[in-house]
Amino acid sequence: MVCQEHAGVPFLTFEKLSQIPCIKHGFSTRMGGVSEGIYSSMNLSYTRGDEEKAVTKNFRRMMAALKMDSSNLVFSDQTHTTNIRVVTAKDRGKGFTKERDYSDIDGLITNVPGLVLATFYADCVPLYFVDPVKKAIGLSHSGWRGTVGKIGLKTVERMQVEYGCNPADMIGCIAPSICQDCYEVSEDVIAEFDKAFGEDAGLLYYKKENGKYQLNLWKANELVMKEAGLTKDHIVVTDICTCCNADKLFSHRASHGQRGNLGAFLMLKEEKELEKTNTDCVKMVCG
Repeated sequence: MVCQEHAGVPFLTFEKLSQIPCIKHGFSTRMGGVSEGIYSSMNLSYTRGDEEKAVTKNFRRMMAALKMDSSNLVFSDQTHTTNIRVVTAKDRGKGFTKERDYSDIDGLITNVPGLVLATFYADCVPLYFVDPVKKAIGLSHSGWRGTVGKIGLKTVERMQVEYGCNPADMIGCIAPSICQDCYEVSEDVIAEFDKAFGEDAGLLYYKKENGKYQLNLWKANELVMKEAGLTKDHIVVTDICTCCNADKLFSHRASHGQRGNLGAFLMLKEEKELEKTNTDCVKMVCG
C-alpha cells in the first residue's frame, strides 16, 4: 500500500486499485482529523462517545482528501454478520446525511457510479472487491466471525448474481488489520476455523505454550478469495498491522477498547469524472 496526503489528510491506497481508471478508493489513518483524546484525531465513528460535530467534520475532511462527495456516503451497520446489501441510488447518504433503514449489514455492493461505500475498522479485516469489466464494487467487514462465515466468498457470489461478475476478472484487496503475531485467540475460536477451512486450517494458526493460539486472518481471507474464484495475481494482501501501528491506526486490542474507528471507502467514478483529466498534485507521506 501507499500512504498519501491531500488537503492535510493522510490516507492509504492500494497501487493495484489505483491502476483501475473507473474507481476511487482509500483507507483512513487516525491522523488528519479534529477529534481529541482517545479519538485523536480522524475518528470515523458516531457510536464510541466522540462529539458528533467532530466526527462529521472528520468525514468531510476525509471525503475532501479522497475527492469524494460526502453526500454520497452509504454506511454499513456492522454486527459481525455475513449479510450483504445491494446499494442503489435510494441509499445515497444513509448513515451520514439520513437514517439507515437497514441493520446487521457487514458487506456493501453496488454498480451505481458516485455512491461511496463505507465500512469501519479497528483491527478487523477490510475487504475490497472491484470488477473493472462489469464496473461493480464491493466492500466487506471481516472479523473472525465474518472470516469463518466467509463473507468474502459471499460478497463475490452476490456480485455474480446481481451484476454478472466473473471472479476471474475481479481484484480483491485485504487492507490494514491485526496481524497474526498480535492476534491471540482461544481454542473455541480455532475450533470454528477448523470446521470452516478443513485441511487448510492448519495454515492459519499455531498453538502457544499458554494454550492460546495465534491466528492469521490475512491468510484466511486470502484463502477465501481464492475459493471465491479470484486468481492469485488479482489478490493483494496487506503487510500493515493496526495493532503494531497503533500510533497511526486505531486498534481495539492495542488501546483496550479506548479508540475511534478507521474507514474504508470505495466508489465507481461517474462518467463526467472519467472524462476529466486530473492534474492535482498528491504529496507522498509516511515514510
